[in-house]
Amino acid sequence: MASLVTQRVVRVLCPAVLTMWLLLMFSAVALADGPTLSLHLRSRAEVEPDSGRFRAVTKPAAWKADETAIVICDMWNDHYCRNAARRVAEMAPRMNEVIRKAREQGVLIIHSPSGCMDQYQDTPQRKLAQQAPKVETSIPLQGWCHLDEKLESQMPVTIGQPCDDDGAIRPAVRYFKRQIDTLEIADGDAITDSAEAFYLMKQRGIKNIIIMGVHTNMCVLGRPFGIRQLIYQGQNVVLMRDMTDTMYNPRDEPFVNHFTGNDLVFEHIEKFWCPTITSADILDQGPFRFPGDKRKHVVIVMAEEGYGTSETLPPFALKHLGGDFKISCVTANAGNRNDIPGIEILDEADLAIWSIRRRTLPAKQLEVFRRFIAAGKPLVAIRTTSHAFSLSKGEPEPGLVEWSEFDREILGGNYNGDHGNTTGVRVRFAEGVEKNSILNGIRAEEFSVSASLYKTGPLVDTAAPLLLGRAEGVEQSEPVAWTHQRPNGGRVFYTSLGHRQDFRVRNFQQLLRNAVYWAASLPVPPGMPESSDADGC
Repeated sequence: MASLVTQRVVRVLCPAVLTMWLLLMFSAVALADGPTLSLHLRSRAEVEPDSGRFRAVTKPAAWKADETAIVICDMWNDHYCRNAARRVAEMAPRMNEVIRKAREQGVLIIHSPSGCMDQYQDTPQRKLAQQAPKVETSIPLQGWCHLDEKLESQMPVTIGQPCDDDGAIRPAVRYFKRQIDTLEIADGDAITDSAEAFYLMKQRGIKNIIIMGVHTNMCVLGRPFGIRQLIYQGQNVVLMRDMTDTMYNPRDEPFVNHFTGNDLVFEHIEKFWCPTITSADILDQGPFRFPGDKRKHVVIVMAEEGYGTSETLPPFALKHLGGDFKISCVTANAGNRNDIPGIEILDEADLAIWSIRRRTLPAKQLEVFRRFIAAGKPLVAIRTTSHAFSLSKGEPEPGLVEWSEFDREILGGNYNGDHGNTTGVRVRFAEGVEKNSILNGIRAEEFSVSASLYKTGPLVDTAAPLLLGRAEGVEQSEPVAWTHQRPNGGRVFYTSLGHRQDFRVRNFQQLLRNAVYWAASLPVPPGMPESSDADGC
């Protein structure tokens, strides 16, 4: 029918009038459908079944605004933990921008400052939530949804002494009276701190929920309007990860930066409960970052099988870098060796650690690596990365490309195979390097490693050897660790060490940690305890 009408209009109207008519027609269709939220849902998928190793996966989604609600969890005006209260105040202005924009598009805003309903009992927003009729549910609604051992692992951060205040700690009593005033409560919003939220959602035909507020590892997951409850009830739920915080004290396990603790909880939720988004999905600006979050972002790329760095590097990074760095891990596709999904996160990195072996990639993916190098960003590379993007023989498959000069041009090396299955490789300082900060805390005497000895020399003139390795039955020593200053100023550290067992050697752990701090132009921390040899990572 529409096509017949269009043909008739074409015969009788001039082109300008026709164009105007078509624009109005399509606008009417768009208005009938209502505004749509364009979201980028990040979740975690296992690299291989039952591997226990996950990679980030981001997928686009379009949610109808009038079928979506935002739940604001416990954004109180005060807290017994002063740092927690400060972080609430820091994110509240951005959060208010988000809810204002979402409200304009037709999203239902539900304010949920638990324990404060007496402050709002006579408001229309409170009465709006109260009038929603109860509905029967196949899974009973719960007053608090505890950690579900059938569906999730233990939380990745300890809630021992969760307040990260310095000095005197306030008694853990109620200091709040209401939601923080920065967040506007407008006509048409709702206020509740119970299962009324779900009844209201059902009454309004709400299918999709964006949750924000505090604290992610406690109330955001457990409250009767929180993630677990809503997932149990079959709702589509996402966490806005830059509009939340975690109750975590870096003096507790796993002894990482508070904001790294946040990231660990986000990953837990992405693995076991629901995807996450950021405020950038609603606003035309980048994600929010707490003023106190000064971490540099290190992206670890793992695309090799022989040395198991996808198993050794992430725990090493958490243990030794989690205090000062934001850590993201990218793992190659287990079913396609020439695909590294999610590699685009390198564009966000301040520096990177690469463990890659003989990958020829689609041009678009290899361009991400080239772009990182061209930007002069620092690189720490280990073991097989000397032959990261080239084949030992033959040509790349159609549609794939290699970077055969990477080793010499970027790393400053000259990889040419190894000296066979040598055992008992001994490592020592190169001449005159004792004061180099990358060697801080490393014992000066020779130490043993498990990796076979690579043929790496001679290095380019702009490379500076730090460690040399020798093996039984091999006459010459080979450089096993060096730095290289790229023409564009980018710092490079490379080591041919990196065998699975090397990660249990204190000197190797110290070397790799020092190299990351050096690459990031940060002060190299003091040496590790002597017991680190036995600790592994």
